[in-house]
Amino acid sequence: MKRRFQYIYGPVPSWRIGSSLGIDLLSQKEKICSFDCIYCQLGKTKNYSLTRKIYVNEEEIIKELQTVPPDIGIDFLTFSGRGEPTLAENLGKAIKAVKKVRPEPIAVITNSSMIEHEDIRQELALADCVIAKLDAPAQEVFEAVNRPGKTIRLQAILEGIRKFRDEYKGKLALQHMFMKENKKYAEDIAVIAKEIHPDEVQINTPLRPCGVEPLGKEELFRIKGLFDGLNVISVYESHKKIVKPISDEDTLTRRGKI
Repeated sequence: MKRRFQYIYGPVPSWRIGSSLGIDLLSQKEKICSFDCIYCQLGKTKNYSLTRKIYVNEEEIIKELQTVPPDIGIDFLTFSGRGEPTLAENLGKAIKAVKKVRPEPIAVITNSSMIEHEDIRQELALADCVIAKLDAPAQEVFEAVNRPGKTIRLQAILEGIRKFRDEYKGKLALQHMFMKENKKYAEDIAVIAKEIHPDEVQINTPLRPCGVEPLGKEELFRIKGLFDGLNVISVYESHKKIVKPISDEDTLTRRGKI
């Protein structure tokens, strides 16, 4: 029998990190984000924010995790869900708390909007894997694709990612989402990725219903070739594990899959 959870969901299959049990530190009815990406499967951002606050106490997360069987067989515990996880003021505390009760490595999927701040980088560095979004090489493309809050500047994000690359001891992955709106800038994005030289590059295109057409396999394969010299994986060439969710189906629907 599947269980009802408020803050965790899954496990869900991820082409990037295998089987993942999601942790949503925001857990609000509407997503809370600093972006309104045109390809987001969670719909439009009604609650733009760049202000950190505590939405869910880490103790509540731990209570739910302690009911998860120890032999569930997941590859990662992933901070993601309905919005940008770095907006949770207690992200660092939550990562530390989770590590005390579960042995699996921890991933954080971030849109990179807050990574310019040293305290955010320090909290992200507590995770074993950080997947950072980068969909544009210039501010105008950034605004067209990611539709960020008015004060967010791509240059600050890039500087933050570069600093994090130098500081971080875990696995840093850059995820690039390609579609017709930014595909002509793929080479410019590849140049930036080569400069940062992450541990992994993840080439993606919107395959979930979102109103944006995905690129075809041949076009995405061509784009992948621009990232030569880097460790690259692509959504069309990766395989998802077969997993059995323990959380109720409506939890998966509310949170979205990783």
